[in-house]
Amino acid sequence: MEQTQARLFIGGEWADSADGGAPFPSLDPATGAVVGTFAEAGPADVDAAVDAARAALGAPAWAGITAAERARLLWRVADLIEEHAGELAELETRDQGQPLGVARDVSVAGAAEHFRYYAGWCTKIEGAVAPVSFPDTLHYTRREPVGVCALITPWNFPLMIATWKIAPALACGNTVIVKPAEQTPATTVRLVELIERSGIPAGVVNLLTGGPAVGRALVEHPGVDKVSFTGSTAVGKEIVRGSAGNLKRVTLELGGKAPSVIAADADIDAAVAGNLQGGLLNSGQVCAAYTRFYVDRRRVDEFTEKLARGAAGLRLGNGLDPETQLGPLVTAEHLAKVEGCVRRAVEEGAELVTGGARCDGELARGNFYRPTVLAGVRDGMSIARDEVFGPVLPVLAYDDPEELAARANDTEYGLAAAVWTKDLATAHRLAADIRAGAVFVNMLPIPDSGAPWGGFGASGWGREMGKYAVDVYTEVKGVWMHLG
Repeated sequence: MEQTQARLFIGGEWADSADGGAPFPSLDPATGAVVGTFAEAGPADVDAAVDAARAALGAPAWAGITAAERARLLWRVADLIEEHAGELAELETRDQGQPLGVARDVSVAGAAEHFRYYAGWCTKIEGAVAPVSFPDTLHYTRREPVGVCALITPWNFPLMIATWKIAPALACGNTVIVKPAEQTPATTVRLVELIERSGIPAGVVNLLTGGPAVGRALVEHPGVDKVSFTGSTAVGKEIVRGSAGNLKRVTLELGGKAPSVIAADADIDAAVAGNLQGGLLNSGQVCAAYTRFYVDRRRVDEFTEKLARGAAGLRLGNGLDPETQLGPLVTAEHLAKVEGCVRRAVEEGAELVTGGARCDGELARGNFYRPTVLAGVRDGMSIARDEVFGPVLPVLAYDDPEELAARANDTEYGLAAAVWTKDLATAHRLAADIRAGAVFVNMLPIPDSGAPWGGFGASGWGREMGKYAVDVYTEVKGVWMHLG
């Protein structure tokens, strides 16, 4: 596959940065090879993208088409994603590191599914008639586009999360400026190329690549009506402050520290298999990854031993190798962060059962870290409180099931949680008591386009997916008509 040489996409035209910023490289995290070079947008490019999106918002080519026509355009994007599925999956693996099977079956398949799902919503965005107390008065509501939306996406699932935002935004009639993470922009660039081919009018979708300054400029720009961001809680707080100038609408999907409760009656083998996958998908670089394992003390040794054996047996390698089960971390900087988190856990008294080291040999040139299991972890340890975003599985014992909800909720985060049990009463009770946007019972933490996604507390604001995305990408207007 050739290196990507990418420019900016503004108002239907591919162009170099108007500010002359030096292009930046994206590196394959498995080998260090350059995947491509990408334009660094500057302030003039941000202004141009906002102007293009604003012009397209009210242009007849977009605002004047029917909902059914808009649906056909989104469906066409899904077709194009599927037609180029192999290329997109390989590019995602080379740019981000995830195993090819994950890129193909989760990232690319999920991207196409989101465009199909929201193509269906285009013709179902409705207002309502409300009875009001004034005589001879008809009141009805309209759902209208929020306007120009800045969509800022992360590096862990760059293609799929871009579609989580682009598809509903377009279904609701908005125009967008997409800003992918600078670590992994390649598949977003390719997606925008496919969107251009779909026939979606010029200016409706714009693309700016670059570092944090580009995202900051979009957040602060008075011509942007809404920001949707997926990433760290720290940056999410910056976005809230930066968006206050014109009181932008803001949706945030932020960090997580998902607890996974293994009840005394759980099928331990199934729980081990599920938590290995739920904790180590994409090398643990998942906001909803299971990262705190609460196990009944009578079964904690059995669970820990089987978890460690399973983790140690996973095959690490380049994601392009079909035998690979666990790929690299996204950057050398992130690898160092994960390594530091494990070192601190051991210093605080956690027992290192397996892993806890970078890979050597042929994998030493990549950002590989061995899957790590830690035992004897206590609630106050940093490894049980901080988001690690890596292949690290801390095990905590509990004695009384009545303490579980309070311990699971003892965190600033609330994105996801898991419960492993054969007892329906236990499942429903914990699902109700744990404060998280999604609770998964005996299954993996993989979202679906038809279900809400978002968190409590420091895990964000608002919900994506399902009908809930229609709420965040539309404004409700009330129309009053006196009939007397």
